[in-house]
Parts: sequence; C-alpha cells; structure tokens
Amino acid sequence: MPEDVRAIRVVIADDHPIFRDGLRRLLGAEPGFEVIGEAGDGREAVAKAAALRPDVLLLDLAMPRANGLQALQELLELRLPVRAVLLTAAIDSAETVKALRLGARGVILKEAATQLLFKCLHSVMSGEYWVGHERVQDIVEQLRQAEGDGNRDMTPAARLTRRELQVVAAIVEGSSNKDIGQQFNLSQQTVKNHLSHIFDKLGVSNRLELALYAVHHKLLDRLEESRR
Repeated sequence: MPEDVRAIRVVIADDHPIFRDGLRRLLGAEPGFEVIGEAGDGREAVAKAAALRPDVLLLDLAMPRANGLQALQELLELRLPVRAVLLTAAIDSAETVKALRLGARGVILKEAATQLLFKCLHSVMSGEYWVGHERVQDIVEQLRQAEGDGNRDMTPAARLTRRELQVVAAIVEGSSNKDIGQQFNLSQQTVKNHLSHIFDKLGVSNRLELALYAVHHKLLDRLEESRR
C-alpha cells in the first residue's frame, strides 16, 4: 500500500472472542486495513465507535445487551460519522431494510469469502452500499431523499393494485415466490408477472430495492388503508 494512502480503520463488534480474533488477524494481515478496537456487545460497540471514530464498524447482528439493529439506532441518534457493516448468519430482507434505514452501509454474511469482505469494506468506504454478495447502487440514498415527499398520491406507488400491495408486503417479510403463491393461491408464474408489473411501476430492479422502496414510501400503510 502506498505510504500516502491511509489504512481503513476498523472496529470489530461480536460477542464471540474466537470470531473477533480471527477477523482481527484476517484484516491485520491485509494491506490497507487497521483494526483499532473490539467490542463484545452492542453497547460497547457504540461506545468504541464514539471514542475511536473508526472508518468502519463491523457489527454483529445478534449480540447481548444491545443487538446490531439497536446499536445502529444509537449510532443514528448520536450522528456518529461511522460506516456500519452488519455481520449476519443469514441475509433477511426485513432486517436488511431495517438496517439500511438505520444507517448501515452494508450487510454481509459471516460465511462470506475473505475477498468478498475486503470488497465490501472498500465499497462502503467509496460511498456505495453492499448487500450480500454485491454492491447496491445509490438506491438507498435516492429513497432517503424521496422520503417525506408531500403528495403521496402523485407517486408511482399510487398505481399499485391491492393484490400488488399484498405481494409487496410479502416481499418485505422475506417471502419467496413459492410462499407468495401458496399464501394467495397463485401460480408462481402469476407471482412473477405481478413482480414484473410492480418493478415497472416503481422503477426498481430487484426484491431488495422493492423492499426498501416499500418501507420508505409506506406502501404497507396503503395496504392497511385498503382493508378499512
């Protein structure tokens, strides 16, 4: 690494000492990274982030005292300039949406390949988002800017049918096409057709972007209103 390029300063938060130690050794052996602190629970993670001001906070989702999402909430309230990346055993759509809404810059599996972790950290440092195995464009930032638009009925979401809203709600909950088909007595091809129409109407390109859009534009509130 060139001398004039500063290493990415990382704090690791996980309640398993062996996992923390392994991650610290992994990052320490890779040029361009410097582990400056560790934490064993959510509250300690927030305290370390406040005290050390790392570039990146690697944050385990399931921790004692305060879990990863609760720690993100505290970081958001404190307005700490740290890029949080959530470590998880499984990518869950609903938790991913919550994490990104709370300011997380990335979500990555604990079992991810080493090089994938490095790519994730470099991506979030360059201002991008990372979910699972790939970068997510600036959809999150666009949705945040769009949140709170005055006239909801002027948005593309107003064109969704009740069935499409039901499909959207199922996607936010992490349901597969098969699950949705069983829930509403639809064929999987019909579910795919609904999703294609929804993607076109909302201008999104995948299920994650759809879930994010749904949460930020309160589409589930529309579904509740349609039931009254």
